[in-house]
Amino acid sequence: MKPTLSDLERLARESGAILREGYNKEHTVHYKGTIDLVTESDHASEAFLLGEIKSHFPGGHILAEESGSIQGNNEDLWYIDPLDGTVNYAHHIPIFCVSIGFASNGVLTLGAVYDPMRDEMFLAEKGKGAFLNGKQIRVSDVVELEKSLLVTGFPYDTWNTELDNFKYFERLAKKTQGVRRLGSAALDACYVGAGRFDGFWEFRLKAWDVAAGGLIAREAGAKVTAIDGREDFLASPLSILATTPGIYEATKAQLK
Repeated sequence: MKPTLSDLERLARESGAILREGYNKEHTVHYKGTIDLVTESDHASEAFLLGEIKSHFPGGHILAEESGSIQGNNEDLWYIDPLDGTVNYAHHIPIFCVSIGFASNGVLTLGAVYDPMRDEMFLAEKGKGAFLNGKQIRVSDVVELEKSLLVTGFPYDTWNTELDNFKYFERLAKKTQGVRRLGSAALDACYVGAGRFDGFWEFRLKAWDVAAGGLIAREAGAKVTAIDGREDFLASPLSILATTPGIYEATKAQLK
C-alpha cells in the first residue's frame, strides 16, 4: 500500500503535536556533536512516525535522523526528520518543524513539512503543485540578485571544516538585500516555495533535511539542484540550491 499526501499530512500533524506539547517543558538534551543536539522530543516524534509507517505502510526503507537507515524489502523510501531545528527547540526558539518525504522506485513523489507553532502545513505531490494550508504557493518573480533575500545554514562541523559556508555567506550578503539563518533547512526550502525568500543554499546536509522541502520548493516553481548544478539534490555529496528561476544562475555563480 502506497501512502497518499493526506497520509503524510496526518503523520506530520500528529508528530508536530508531540513537539508542540513538549516545547515549553525543560528539555533533556544530549550531544551528538559539539553543536549537534538531540532532545527527548526528537526521539518521541521519531518513535511515533516509525511506528505508524511500519504499521500502515510496511516494507519500505526508512532514512530517519535519529535511527539512521532502516532497511525494507520494497522500492519505497521514507525520509524522516522528526524535529528539524533541534537547536532552536532546545533553546525555546519557535522555529522548527517535522519533515516527511516519500519516494518510490527512486522518484521523490510526496513531501510534507509542518511547523506546529505557526500551524503551517506545506505539502507537495510531484507534478501537482505545492500548497500552504490548502492554498497553492509560488516562488517570487525576482530576477535581480541585488533585489533578493536569501537564507542559508551552516554545517554541524563548522568549527573544523574548510567548507564552513562563511565565505559564501559574506559574499552573498554583500550582493543581496540580506542573508538570513533560521536554523531549519526544511523550512528554508519551503519559504522559498512560498516566496518569502528568493533563494536558499546549504552544504553538507542529510537527505532527511531537504527531501520534502526540496520537493515543495520545486513544485512551487523553484529551480532546485545540488549546488554544483546536479539535478538530483539528494545524491552524495549532498548540497542544495533552491531559488526562484530568475536568480538561479547568478546565485550559482557566486557559490563557485
